[in-house]
Amino acid sequence: MQISSCLLGGSRVFIFFVLVSSFLFDLLLPLELVTKCVTSHLGINNSNMEMVPETEIQDEGILKQQREIEKEVAEIHPLVGNKQPLTCLLKEYMDDPIYTNKLTKLAGVYQSIRRVRPDGNCFFRGFGFSYFERLLDNEEEWKTFQAIVMGTKDQLISQGFPKFTLEDFFDSFMEVVNRLGGEGKMDAEELSRIFNDAGTSDYLVVYLRLVTSGQLQKEEDFYQNFLEGGKSMREFCQQEVEPMYRESDHMHAIALGSALKVGIRVVYLDRGEITTSPPEHDFPEDCTPSVYLLYRPGHYDILYK
Repeated sequence: MQISSCLLGGSRVFIFFVLVSSFLFDLLLPLELVTKCVTSHLGINNSNMEMVPETEIQDEGILKQQREIEKEVAEIHPLVGNKQPLTCLLKEYMDDPIYTNKLTKLAGVYQSIRRVRPDGNCFFRGFGFSYFERLLDNEEEWKTFQAIVMGTKDQLISQGFPKFTLEDFFDSFMEVVNRLGGEGKMDAEELSRIFNDAGTSDYLVVYLRLVTSGQLQKEEDFYQNFLEGGKSMREFCQQEVEPMYRESDHMHAIALGSALKVGIRVVYLDRGEITTSPPEHDFPEDCTPSVYLLYRPGHYDILYK
Protein backbone atom coordinates (compact mmCIF):
# COMPACT_ATOMS: atom_id res chain seq x y z
CA MET A 1 0.00 0.00 0.00
CA GLN A 2 1.57 3.32 -1.11
CA ILE A 3 0.42 6.39 0.82
CA SER A 4 1.61 9.80 -0.35
CA SER A 5 3.23 11.91 2.37
CA CYS A 6 0.91 14.77 1.46
CA LEU A 7 -1.90 12.84 3.13
CA LEU A 8 -0.19 12.70 6.51
CA GLY A 9 -0.65 16.24 7.75
CA GLY A 10 -3.31 17.89 9.87
CA SER A 11 -6.91 17.08 9.04
CA ARG A 12 -5.81 14.77 6.21
CA VAL A 13 -5.09 12.07 8.79
CA PHE A 14 -8.75 11.22 8.26
CA ILE A 15 -8.02 10.10 4.68
CA PHE A 16 -5.04 8.03 5.77
CA PHE A 17 -7.12 6.36 8.49
CA VAL A 18 -9.80 5.31 6.01
CA LEU A 19 -7.28 3.94 3.50
CA VAL A 20 -5.60 1.73 6.11
CA SER A 21 -8.73 0.73 8.02
CA SER A 22 -10.01 -1.58 5.28
CA PHE A 23 -7.25 -4.13 5.90
CA LEU A 24 -7.50 -3.84 9.67
CA PHE A 25 -11.27 -4.23 9.72
CA ASP A 26 -10.90 -7.31 7.51
CA LEU A 27 -9.19 -8.79 10.59
CA LEU A 28 -12.28 -7.83 12.64
CA LEU A 29 -10.08 -5.91 15.06
CA PRO A 30 -11.79 -3.72 17.66
CA LEU A 31 -11.80 -0.06 16.67
CA GLU A 32 -9.42 0.71 19.54
CA LEU A 33 -6.74 -1.53 18.01
CA VAL A 34 -7.25 -0.04 14.56
CA THR A 35 -6.67 3.43 16.02
CA LYS A 36 -3.62 2.22 17.96
CA CYS A 37 -2.02 0.73 14.85
CA VAL A 38 -2.57 3.85 12.74
CA THR A 39 -1.51 6.40 15.35
CA SER A 40 1.61 4.45 16.33
CA HIS A 41 2.92 4.75 12.77
CA LEU A 42 2.00 8.42 12.50
CA GLY A 43 3.65 9.26 15.82
CA ILE A 44 0.65 11.15 17.15
CA ASN A 45 -1.53 10.90 20.22
CA ASN A 46 -5.12 9.76 19.93
CA SER A 47 -6.18 13.02 21.53
CA ASN A 48 -4.62 14.97 18.65
CA MET A 49 -6.15 12.88 15.91
CA GLU A 50 -9.32 13.92 14.15
CA MET A 51 -11.20 10.67 14.63
CA VAL A 52 -13.31 9.16 11.91
CA PRO A 53 -16.92 8.72 13.07
CA GLU A 54 -17.57 5.04 13.65
CA THR A 55 -20.62 5.21 11.37
CA GLU A 56 -18.32 6.09 8.46
CA ILE A 57 -16.17 2.99 8.99
CA GLN A 58 -18.49 0.30 10.26
CA ASP A 59 -22.19 0.13 10.91
CA GLU A 60 -22.88 1.62 14.34
CA GLY A 61 -25.44 -1.02 15.21
CA ILE A 62 -23.00 -3.87 14.54
CA LEU A 63 -20.32 -2.15 16.60
CA LYS A 64 -22.71 -1.67 19.51
CA GLN A 65 -23.89 -5.26 19.41
CA GLN A 66 -20.33 -6.59 19.19
CA ARG A 67 -19.22 -4.52 22.17
CA GLU A 68 -22.17 -5.64 24.26
CA ILE A 69 -21.36 -9.28 23.56
CA GLU A 70 -17.67 -8.70 24.28
CA LYS A 71 -18.55 -7.02 27.56
CA GLU A 72 -20.77 -9.89 28.67
CA VAL A 73 -18.13 -12.49 27.86
CA ALA A 74 -15.35 -10.43 29.48
CA GLU A 75 -17.29 -10.14 32.73
CA ILE A 76 -17.46 -13.93 33.01
CA HIS A 77 -14.17 -15.13 31.48
CA PRO A 78 -10.67 -13.61 31.71
CA LEU A 79 -8.70 -13.86 28.48
CA VAL A 80 -6.46 -16.46 30.14
CA GLY A 81 -7.45 -17.84 33.53
CA ASN A 82 -5.52 -19.35 36.42
CA LYS A 83 -4.41 -22.96 36.45
CA GLN A 84 -7.00 -25.28 38.01
CA PRO A 85 -7.20 -29.03 38.74
CA LEU A 86 -8.61 -30.85 35.71
CA THR A 87 -11.17 -32.46 38.00
CA CYS A 88 -12.96 -29.09 38.20
CA LEU A 89 -14.59 -29.99 34.88
CA LEU A 90 -16.34 -32.93 36.51
CA LYS A 91 -18.69 -30.46 38.23
CA GLU A 92 -19.77 -29.11 34.84
CA TYR A 93 -20.64 -32.57 33.54
CA MET A 94 -21.81 -34.32 36.69
CA ASP A 95 -25.12 -35.21 35.00
CA ASP A 96 -23.44 -36.46 31.82
CA PRO A 97 -22.13 -40.04 32.25
CA ILE A 98 -20.21 -40.02 28.94
CA TYR A 99 -18.24 -36.87 29.68
CA THR A 100 -17.80 -37.83 33.34
CA ASN A 101 -16.23 -41.14 32.36
CA LYS A 102 -13.96 -39.57 29.75
CA LEU A 103 -12.82 -36.81 32.11
CA THR A 104 -12.01 -39.38 34.76
CA LYS A 105 -9.78 -41.19 32.26
CA LEU A 106 -8.25 -37.90 31.14
CA ALA A 107 -7.41 -36.94 34.73
CA GLY A 108 -5.17 -39.98 34.87
CA VAL A 109 -2.91 -38.39 32.24
CA TYR A 110 -3.34 -34.62 32.70
CA GLN A 111 -3.33 -32.82 36.02
CA SER A 112 -4.46 -29.26 35.34
CA ILE A 113 -6.34 -26.99 32.99
CA ARG A 114 -6.10 -23.28 32.25
CA ARG A 115 -9.27 -21.83 30.78
CA VAL A 116 -9.15 -19.45 27.83
CA ARG A 117 -11.91 -17.00 26.97
CA PRO A 118 -14.36 -18.58 24.47
CA ASP A 119 -14.31 -15.72 21.96
CA GLY A 120 -13.25 -17.52 18.78
CA ASN A 121 -9.59 -16.69 19.44
CA CYS A 122 -9.12 -19.41 22.06
CA PHE A 123 -6.94 -21.67 19.89
CA PHE A 124 -4.41 -18.96 19.06
CA ARG A 125 -4.46 -17.38 22.52
CA GLY A 126 -4.18 -20.77 24.22
CA PHE A 127 -1.32 -21.79 21.94
CA GLY A 128 0.53 -18.52 22.51
CA PHE A 129 0.25 -18.54 26.29
CA SER A 130 1.06 -22.24 26.63
CA TYR A 131 4.17 -22.11 24.47
CA PHE A 132 5.43 -18.80 25.84
CA GLU A 133 5.02 -20.19 29.35
CA ARG A 134 7.10 -23.22 28.34
CA LEU A 135 9.84 -21.03 26.87
CA LEU A 136 10.30 -19.22 30.20
CA ASP A 137 11.94 -22.42 31.46
CA ASN A 138 13.73 -23.43 28.24
CA GLU A 139 16.47 -20.97 27.29
CA GLU A 140 17.84 -22.86 24.28
CA GLU A 141 14.38 -23.53 22.88
CA TRP A 142 13.58 -19.84 23.32
CA LYS A 143 16.62 -18.86 21.24
CA THR A 144 15.56 -21.23 18.46
CA PHE A 145 11.99 -19.90 18.49
CA GLN A 146 13.22 -16.30 18.55
CA ALA A 147 15.21 -16.92 15.35
CA ILE A 148 12.24 -18.61 13.66
CA VAL A 149 9.90 -15.73 14.45
CA MET A 150 12.46 -13.18 13.23
CA GLY A 151 12.20 -14.70 9.76
CA THR A 152 8.43 -14.66 9.56
CA LYS A 153 8.01 -10.95 8.76
CA ASP A 154 10.11 -11.01 5.58
CA GLN A 155 8.44 -14.25 4.52
CA LEU A 156 4.96 -12.73 4.88
CA ILE A 157 5.95 -9.52 3.11
CA SER A 158 7.36 -11.58 0.24
CA GLN A 159 3.94 -13.25 -0.03
CA GLY A 160 2.20 -9.90 -0.46
CA PHE A 161 1.05 -9.06 3.06
CA PRO A 162 0.96 -5.26 3.50
CA LYS A 163 4.19 -4.12 5.17
CA PHE A 164 2.61 -1.16 6.95
CA THR A 165 0.16 -3.17 9.04
CA LEU A 166 2.33 -6.28 9.35
CA GLU A 167 5.24 -4.44 10.95
CA ASP A 168 3.16 -3.15 13.83
CA PHE A 169 1.89 -6.60 14.78
CA PHE A 170 5.32 -8.17 14.25
CA ASP A 171 7.04 -5.59 16.45
CA SER A 172 4.53 -6.15 19.26
CA PHE A 173 4.92 -9.92 18.97
CA MET A 174 8.74 -9.76 18.99
CA GLU A 175 8.72 -7.40 21.96
CA VAL A 176 7.09 -10.13 24.04
CA VAL A 177 9.14 -13.00 22.53
CA ASN A 178 12.40 -11.17 23.27
CA ARG A 179 11.53 -11.09 26.96
CA LEU A 180 10.87 -14.81 27.31
CA GLY A 181 14.60 -15.35 27.93
CA GLY A 182 17.87 -13.51 28.35
CA GLU A 183 18.74 -10.80 30.86
CA GLY A 184 15.37 -9.04 30.70
CA LYS A 185 13.31 -12.21 31.04
CA MET A 186 9.82 -11.72 32.42
CA ASP A 187 8.28 -14.00 35.03
CA ALA A 188 5.09 -16.06 34.82
CA GLU A 189 3.03 -13.35 36.51
CA GLU A 190 4.01 -10.76 33.93
CA LEU A 191 3.25 -13.19 31.12
CA SER A 192 -0.23 -13.65 32.57
CA ARG A 193 -0.72 -9.87 32.78
CA ILE A 194 0.36 -9.47 29.15
CA PHE A 195 -2.08 -12.09 27.91
CA ASN A 196 -4.90 -10.57 29.95
CA ASP A 197 -4.29 -7.06 28.62
CA ALA A 198 -6.76 -7.00 25.73
CA GLY A 199 -4.73 -4.68 23.48
CA THR A 200 -1.45 -6.56 23.73
CA SER A 201 -3.06 -10.00 23.81
CA ASP A 202 -5.09 -9.33 20.68
CA TYR A 203 -1.98 -8.08 18.85
CA LEU A 204 -0.30 -11.42 19.65
CA VAL A 205 -3.34 -13.31 18.36
CA VAL A 206 -3.43 -11.28 15.14
CA TYR A 207 0.19 -12.05 14.36
CA LEU A 208 -0.30 -15.76 14.98
CA ARG A 209 -3.27 -15.65 12.61
CA LEU A 210 -1.19 -13.93 9.94
CA VAL A 211 1.61 -16.49 10.31
CA THR A 212 -0.97 -19.27 9.94
CA SER A 213 -2.45 -17.62 6.85
CA GLY A 214 0.99 -17.24 5.33
CA GLN A 215 1.81 -20.92 5.87
CA LEU A 216 -1.50 -22.07 4.39
CA GLN A 217 -0.93 -20.00 1.27
CA LYS A 218 2.74 -20.92 0.95
CA GLU A 219 1.85 -24.64 1.04
CA GLU A 220 -1.42 -24.19 -0.84
CA ASP A 221 -1.04 -27.36 -2.89
CA PHE A 222 -1.10 -29.46 0.30
CA TYR A 223 -3.75 -27.60 2.28
CA GLN A 224 -6.11 -27.15 -0.66
CA ASN A 225 -7.13 -30.78 -0.15
CA PHE A 226 -8.80 -29.84 3.13
CA LEU A 227 -10.98 -27.08 1.70
CA GLU A 228 -14.66 -27.49 0.95
CA GLY A 229 -17.19 -25.48 -1.00
CA GLY A 230 -14.96 -24.47 -3.89
CA LYS A 231 -13.14 -21.69 -2.02
CA SER A 232 -9.65 -20.68 -3.01
CA MET A 233 -7.01 -20.76 -0.29
CA ARG A 234 -6.78 -16.97 -0.33
CA GLU A 235 -10.53 -16.67 0.16
CA PHE A 236 -10.43 -19.17 3.01
CA CYS A 237 -7.64 -17.27 4.75
CA GLN A 238 -9.34 -13.91 4.32
CA GLN A 239 -12.62 -15.25 5.69
CA GLU A 240 -11.65 -17.93 8.24
CA VAL A 241 -8.05 -17.43 9.34
CA GLU A 242 -7.00 -13.78 9.41
CA PRO A 243 -10.14 -12.21 10.97
CA MET A 244 -10.39 -12.11 14.75
CA TYR A 245 -13.08 -14.22 16.47
CA ARG A 246 -13.10 -16.92 13.77
CA GLU A 247 -12.88 -20.44 15.21
CA SER A 248 -10.01 -22.75 14.33
CA ASP A 249 -9.75 -26.41 13.36
CA HIS A 250 -7.09 -29.00 12.52
CA MET A 251 -5.94 -27.12 9.42
CA HIS A 252 -5.08 -24.03 11.46
CA ALA A 253 -3.21 -26.21 13.95
CA ILE A 254 -1.16 -28.01 11.29
CA ALA A 255 -0.21 -24.74 9.58
CA LEU A 256 0.72 -22.85 12.75
CA GLY A 257 2.71 -25.75 14.17
CA SER A 258 4.53 -26.20 10.88
CA ALA A 259 5.33 -22.50 10.45
CA LEU A 260 6.76 -22.06 13.96
CA LYS A 261 8.18 -25.59 14.36
CA VAL A 262 6.07 -26.21 17.46
CA GLY A 263 4.28 -29.51 18.08
CA ILE A 264 0.64 -29.24 19.21
CA ARG A 265 -1.37 -32.04 20.80
CA VAL A 266 -5.15 -31.59 20.85
CA VAL A 267 -7.22 -33.82 23.11
CA TYR A 268 -10.83 -34.11 21.96
CA LEU A 269 -13.53 -34.40 24.59
CA ASP A 270 -16.19 -35.97 22.38
CA ARG A 271 -19.34 -38.03 22.80
CA GLY A 272 -17.88 -41.27 21.46
CA GLU A 273 -18.10 -44.62 23.22
CA ILE A 274 -18.40 -44.14 26.98
CA THR A 275 -15.63 -46.66 27.68
CA THR A 276 -13.01 -45.03 25.44
CA SER A 277 -10.47 -42.40 26.40
CA PRO A 278 -10.65 -39.01 24.65
CA PRO A 279 -8.77 -39.22 21.32
CA GLU A 280 -5.55 -37.24 20.87
CA HIS A 281 -4.12 -35.84 17.65
CA ASP A 282 -0.73 -34.24 17.08
CA PHE A 283 -0.20 -31.35 14.67
CA PRO A 284 1.84 -31.60 12.52
CA GLU A 285 1.66 -35.37 12.37
CA ASP A 286 4.46 -37.27 14.14
CA CYS A 287 5.65 -34.16 15.98
CA THR A 288 6.87 -34.03 19.58
CA PRO A 289 4.17 -31.99 21.37
CA SER A 290 5.16 -28.87 23.27
CA VAL A 291 1.64 -27.45 23.59
CA TYR A 292 -1.34 -29.40 24.93
CA LEU A 293 -4.90 -28.20 24.32
CA LEU A 294 -8.26 -29.62 25.32
CA TYR A 295 -10.94 -29.28 22.66
CA ARG A 296 -14.60 -29.25 23.50
CA PRO A 297 -17.05 -28.45 20.68
CA GLY A 298 -16.14 -24.94 19.52
CA HIS A 299 -13.57 -24.22 22.24
CA TYR A 300 -9.94 -24.80 23.33
CA ASP A 301 -8.39 -24.68 26.81
CA ILE A 302 -4.81 -25.35 27.90
CA LEU A 303 -3.86 -28.72 29.42
CA TYR A 304 -0.96 -29.60 31.73
CA LYS A 305 0.50 -33.01 32.51
